[in-house]
Amino acid sequence: MKTNIIIAGVGGQGILTIASIIDLAAMKQGLYMKQAEVHGMSQRGGAVESHLRISDKEIFSDLIPKGEADIILAIEPMEALRYLPFLSPEGVIVTATEPYINIPNYPEPETIINEIKKYRHVLVDAELLARQAGNLKTFNTVMLGSAARYLGIEMEALKLAITTYFSAKGEETVKVNLEAFQLGTEC
Repeated sequence: MKTNIIIAGVGGQGILTIASIIDLAAMKQGLYMKQAEVHGMSQRGGAVESHLRISDKEIFSDLIPKGEADIILAIEPMEALRYLPFLSPEGVIVTATEPYINIPNYPEPETIINEIKKYRHVLVDAELLARQAGNLKTFNTVMLGSAARYLGIEMEALKLAITTYFSAKGEETVKVNLEAFQLGTEC
């Protein structure tokens, strides 16, 4: 078992939270993992990516080579396009459909989505699902749920990791994040 995951978005979208939850779940299952984070501008809105490598065998590098990502998990559609060179021929793009327009020449969202549709993909209306879960801040947990079936990690391990990660914030926070995760798995 080997899964290479690139999580991409912009600062403030919870990329590192998703990576931490996946890390916790992988460790609970006794899997090897390596993680590398690349931060863009040191402010909200700058590009952020995290490379995650999970395997049942030892991993020697934390960076994913071009053409070897099994999953591009994008919290924003244009960020999905940025990492296309990393996607393996059998890989999948799991992306939110809502753009985060943080530059003046941001392309038409429809153009971006049409490009993503040329690849194996899952498009997620994460804002709608986060609202259904009860808190817009669960947007990233919805996206984690949408990618869960491709991670090679048991759903129960992911749910336990969500509970562990958010437990310090209280029972209600855990509850809405578990609901957001579940809604995401239904995409």
